[in-house]
Amino acid sequence: MTEVIARALTAAAFASFGDVLDCADDPDKIINQGLCGRYHDRARLDFGDGRAGISLFNAEPRSLPYKLDLLERHPEGSQAFIPMSHQPFLVIVAEDAGDRPGTVHAFLTAPGQAINLLRGTWHGVLTPLHAPGLFAVVDRIGSGANLEEHPLAQPVRIVAG
Repeated sequence: MTEVIARALTAAAFASFGDVLDCADDPDKIINQGLCGRYHDRARLDFGDGRAGISLFNAEPRSLPYKLDLLERHPEGSQAFIPMSHQPFLVIVAEDAGDRPGTVHAFLTAPGQAINLLRGTWHGVLTPLHAPGLFAVVDRIGSGANLEEHPLAQPVRIVAG
């Protein structure tokens, strides 16, 4: 079984798969009478026909090492995962290898980080590492198929870095 080491999530390492959403730098603007920092327009949301919607996901926590046996992608829209707790989660993505998943990459978020997956990015399922696994998800709402699943012939083992 192939083994992938999960590394810390950084904007530079994740850029080809999507966006890291956090408040690590200075805010773009101070609002609400100086009491709130606005970190403006942090995700490259991209939807085909349809509209943006906000859903809530409540996923069961998993643990490391993690056995990855399925990747999926959404060809009609980006998908942002925003944790509703201050716990890290596992993010698994793969390069595209001609309409199928290629090299797998794994990242561990820091508390307070969220992600936006670019349209068509191969990724693992939502993988919280702690309860509660509650996330707000911004993605495409519309008709037509927007899910491609690819079971892996050989599972991949994801381990902590």
